[in-house]
Amino acid sequence: MALRRRLYAAGWLTIHRLPVPVIVVGNVVVGGAGKTPTVIALVQHLQSKGWHPGVVSRGHGGTHGRPTQVEADTPPALSGDEPALIHRSTGAPVFVATRRVDAARALLNAYPQTDVLICDDGLQHLALARDVSVVVFDERGTGNGWLLPAGLLRDRWPPPHGALGSPDFVLRQHRDDRPPTTVPLPQGVPGFDATRRLSGEVVGAQGVRLTMQALQGIPLTAVAGIARPTAFFEMLRARGLTLQNEVALPDHAEPAAYAALLAAGPTTLICTEKDAVKLFQHAIPRGSAIWSAPLEVHIEPAFFDAIEHRLSALGTKG
Repeated sequence: MALRRRLYAAGWLTIHRLPVPVIVVGNVVVGGAGKTPTVIALVQHLQSKGWHPGVVSRGHGGTHGRPTQVEADTPPALSGDEPALIHRSTGAPVFVATRRVDAARALLNAYPQTDVLICDDGLQHLALARDVSVVVFDERGTGNGWLLPAGLLRDRWPPPHGALGSPDFVLRQHRDDRPPTTVPLPQGVPGFDATRRLSGEVVGAQGVRLTMQALQGIPLTAVAGIARPTAFFEMLRARGLTLQNEVALPDHAEPAAYAALLAAGPTTLICTEKDAVKLFQHAIPRGSAIWSAPLEVHIEPAFFDAIEHRLSALGTKG
């Protein structure tokens, strides 16, 4: 990372600037720190303020070989599960490509009214010039403070002051029943807090909603194909649910893994929204039920104010 940063800073590698502001939401630790929920919340906020945001992603786990628009009927196996979830949650245009710059250009060509781009992940993708960078942390913070493979960090933290790709804002997420996350902040970089919890309702494949309380006492098979499945299982148990089985799948698991789960026989499954993108597309065996447990993220208003202030300073207007 240090070598690549120097090559970009020296001009040996090209940084591509786009005609609209770019906000990158990423992390410096391995595993899921809450990037995608943050992207969804940010898109929804900007939409409410009259902006026309678009989202670009590399589409991890997808089989796309060229810039691809993510639509309601796009198979998650093609686009990747997280871009599919973002589009379904926000309705915003979402494009994926191996090179995020290519995805961004394809999106702007198809949706010229787009006035701000949000890059899901890609903090280390320095080829795409960014106007605002947000680093997201969860309860783990920086772990033991060491780089991989001895620790959680992908890159040095805090970064050197003024280094290319340094963050503008830090968002510290924590469960609403846990203490706030402690993270050392880079010089001059403000930090904001957010809480997350599971919604009080679950959602079925046909959009039917049920209170979480209605599932109490039912033996459930919990499914999580995310970076930290145990975090999801803990949140379900904290809601008073009985987990008869806990199925931890790899992050961005293949659709076949979900099909195998359903083929195992009738059961009541509860999964993350990200897993539901893949599970809901399968025929549900008779006697089975699948419920998605949405994650609610509550970000302090000052974070959104800071984002809008930065966009205004760029001379752009939604």
